Amino acid sequence: MTQKYSVPYGKGDISFDLPAGMRGESVASNTFKPIDNVESAIGKALAKPTGTPTLRKMVKDGEQVCIVFTDITRSCLEHLIVPAILRELEKAGVRDKDITLLCGIGMHRPSTREEKIVKLGKDVVARYNVIDNEPRNEEKLIDLGFTPGGVPVKAHRAAVTADLLIATGIVEPHQYAGYSGGRKTAAVGAAGEALIAHTHGPAFVDHPGTRLGRIEGNPFHEAITEAARRAGLRFILNVVMDDEKRILKVAAGEPDSTFRELVAFARSVFEVPISRQYDVVIGGVGFPKDANLYQASRAASYLFFAPTPVVRPGGFLIIPARCEEGAGEGVGEQRFLSAMRDAPNIQYILNDARSNGYPPGQQRAFVMAKVLEEAKVVIVGSECPDIIESCKMIPAQTMEEAMALVEQKMGSDIDVLIVPHALLTLPVVTGEKDKQ
Repeated sequence: MTQKYSVPYGKGDISFDLPAGMRGESVASNTFKPIDNVESAIGKALAKPTGTPTLRKMVKDGEQVCIVFTDITRSCLEHLIVPAILRELEKAGVRDKDITLLCGIGMHRPSTREEKIVKLGKDVVARYNVIDNEPRNEEKLIDLGFTPGGVPVKAHRAAVTADLLIATGIVEPHQYAGYSGGRKTAAVGAAGEALIAHTHGPAFVDHPGTRLGRIEGNPFHEAITEAARRAGLRFILNVVMDDEKRILKVAAGEPDSTFRELVAFARSVFEVPISRQYDVVIGGVGFPKDANLYQASRAASYLFFAPTPVVRPGGFLIIPARCEEGAGEGVGEQRFLSAMRDAPNIQYILNDARSNGYPPGQQRAFVMAKVLEEAKVVIVGSECPDIIESCKMIPAQTMEEAMALVEQKMGSDIDVLIVPHALLTLPVVTGEKDKQ
């Protein structure tokens, strides 16, 4: 009797069987009891922050505050987090007009009013000044010089000029930063284009320290740490969430110590040992990340850029994703599309990037070219199969079609790993975890 598997697809799931003869194994992040009363946990974190006084003691009437929050591509529950921060600021005497809520879009498209309401709640959007980062508008940016590593730092004026800069975020595995959250929401989300271009450039992406789960010796992490320091980030409120978007841990306070506290916990959640590489890896994404190819392709690159690639050279990475927005609507997403579509082959993308660099957003083309150099990527159930094909990946209407393709190329005597939540599970080949 065959075992039925399922992975997220849009707001639901997609179920499938493996062809006879294939050996399947499923891995998921470790299970922890979610916090029962999230609002209470947030309140306790704000009442006893890590490594810093409470917000009420950090700011006073007449001072300017900026809160950088994540955009719609991140599932951080800001509709709970931000109001709690605002209540603390109100108790400190800070006036509504002195508070700016800055959506850290980085190089993503601007957020809509509806998306801001989803993120923050209707009352917050109506009451406070809520704006987007403008990474290409020099009038909105302040030049903060260069990091010791040569990264140009510019950040949104609202963030830099604030007397108190606060950031929200989710601490989870991240392809460049090792773990996201911490300083990244402010350092990248509120950054100018030049910083994003440099930190996502070929020198950083090619660096062996730029890996999922790696903090120490990671040039990306070092750069955003310094960028956030220059911007003046003094306080974060971050969460760790499980596969079902439930909060497992909340912490607030000084950015470095708070982030490290959350990373230590996040490792125990997301990092899972596996004994070997696999011929085929099936990775789930789900809403909202599978809305476009730019975001959905992260599942393939996350599995490839684990401390050791999860898929064997020449194997398949299969990602079910609706991609109802095509490649994506933002500047970065469109640059990714152009680079993938217009290049004659994968090697051209790699050579061109290493010789000439690329603008922000186009790094995803470089990353995916590195993946495609070693493995085939199949996108299942997309609403834009022509775009998938033009981006050097393989479209398949169903999982059955995808598995038939695999069987045709590799036979049935193969090992298949199913990672239902590929962006929130970090499979670590045995023996590699201790080397980080």
